[in-house]
Amino acid sequence: MRRSEAISVHLVCLGNICRSPLANALLANKCADLTKPKVAVDSSGTGPWHVGEDASAFSIQVWQEAGYKYQHKAKQFKDSFFKQHDLILAMDLSNRAALVKLAKSEEDKNKILMFLSFDPELQNIDPEGEDAHQLSVPDPYGMELAEYKKVLDMLERAADGFKSWVNS
Repeated sequence: MRRSEAISVHLVCLGNICRSPLANALLANKCADLTKPKVAVDSSGTGPWHVGEDASAFSIQVWQEAGYKYQHKAKQFKDSFFKQHDLILAMDLSNRAALVKLAKSEEDKNKILMFLSFDPELQNIDPEGEDAHQLSVPDPYGMELAEYKKVLDMLERAADGFKSWVNS
């Protein structure tokens, strides 16, 4: 897959207003300079609650303060996204489980990974093993700005690891 002309990545959290848009902003900006392969990034949530809404104010603030430019409208994950994207990257184990249930084939299931698996310090953790919880990005919804900044740090390491993986 890494030798293809383009890789389409889809990031998934629960409502698509906190974690996955923040990860989308980071990954799209970090990978913007890649040409072979070109990386396309999109995101959605497994739930319908925020469809059509902007990202949370704290998510926007955090990515802007970090220097990333990104516009976002929340949407819900559809099973057709499996055909449209090469990788489906879950933000936590519950969303991974929801995605696995939506998968219609082994090919679909094989596209589902944990985004934090690209963090070099976490890459050897089995998403079905006893340490799998370490691959979950905590949901900062309803929390203070400091929690969003912690999420940013986690996502930054995974985004850098993803870019290195693509370039390897």
